[in-house]
Amino acid sequence: MPYAIDLFCGAGGMSEGLIQAGFHILFSSDINEDVQKTYMNRHEQLGYKQGINTFFHRCDIRELTGDFINQSISNLEIFKDYKTPTIDAIFGGPPCQGFSRAGLRKKNDPRNFLFKEYLRVISEIMPSYVVMENVVGFLDMQFDDFIGLKGKLYPKGITTPYILEDELAELGYSAEMKVLDASDYGVPQRRNRVIFIAHKNGKTKPKFPEPISSNKKVTLADAISDLSNKNNSDNFYTNFQLDSINGRTPDINGNTISSKGIYLNSDLSSHTNLIKERFSLYEEGEDTSSLKKRILENGVDLTDKKELLKFCSKSLNIDEYETIKLYKSKVSEKMIEILLTKKNMRRRLEKNNISPTVVTLPDDYISPYENRTFSVRELARLQSFDDSFEFLGKRTTGGSRRKVEVPQYSQVGNAVPPLLAKAIASEIIRVL
Repeated sequence: MPYAIDLFCGAGGMSEGLIQAGFHILFSSDINEDVQKTYMNRHEQLGYKQGINTFFHRCDIRELTGDFINQSISNLEIFKDYKTPTIDAIFGGPPCQGFSRAGLRKKNDPRNFLFKEYLRVISEIMPSYVVMENVVGFLDMQFDDFIGLKGKLYPKGITTPYILEDELAELGYSAEMKVLDASDYGVPQRRNRVIFIAHKNGKTKPKFPEPISSNKKVTLADAISDLSNKNNSDNFYTNFQLDSINGRTPDINGNTISSKGIYLNSDLSSHTNLIKERFSLYEEGEDTSSLKKRILENGVDLTDKKELLKFCSKSLNIDEYETIKLYKSKVSEKMIEILLTKKNMRRRLEKNNISPTVVTLPDDYISPYENRTFSVRELARLQSFDDSFEFLGKRTTGGSRRKVEVPQYSQVGNAVPPLLAKAIASEIIRVL
């Protein structure tokens, strides 16, 4: 059986795909306590027992050593009468916030340097294959005065892909990089990620996975229409929904785990009627800027939106009849601001299209079925997690707590889609 290590494992999206492909994960690690609960709970459910046939260690990767990893694997009960196996592959996705084009992209963001720690651990383990996943912004992130593992000083403005390929070459690996879209591999989500695959010199070079769903992609409706009872009265399920319910990830004995019709993590946010009416203004596929443009050009009828009408009427200090008349014809920027609020960047998703990238904030997307945001389970489906996979910890959090807490929504949004991970891992197994 091929053996793998999963670093920066998060809640376990990458691990799900590795197990589906046929890897046995001997060691995994992440820094956060919230994801540890989810990760270890899932692996216990699959029959991966701590200290017996797998080992999870919560720590900062800067404190993680190859010696500790090797010792942890050697001490596993399954190897007490056997020689400790060599590691076939290390997988990992160093935190991407410092590289994200949506963020501030500070060159000195300490998170930018965690990929160097990933390289250090690789140098101490020396697996046959290495996989690294990151956001597309990783491609053009520049460094000043970057010092490599062996002391090499790189020129100012050097980009991360060049550093990574050069550093891996120094270690005796050949690396290639490609941007993959998760929707090409059965994931109902448009999610572009940079994938680096490296092989130790002398080992067979793996290929990047060929798209399996480029012609007929899985839509949002294919993925989650059954989660709204109104839309599944005839008990029709798509293949994707059946796979989610019956399970894709085998346990240690090769059996998948059915959710048995129990939908975990399905709690919904308690929106006020005012918020629901605001959501109702969005048409499928429409984001806030498009909605504003439409209202400025064509006006909007607030007759049946009682709470919103009352709110706008009070804010404009005119009666409701005049408010309806005004919003139907002469809409100003101020009136738009009152109607939608200042901070309001949302989009109602299209049921017959692929989902955009699942993010960590639940308020960004509105369901095409109801005037609400999505549940954790719905977003987990869009990431291709099995329904039997339970996310633990707080459902959501906010403010300064977001710096230390990783609630369920963030665990889902940060994850590597299992089906994408499976496609990549299957190519590594093919050449082992």
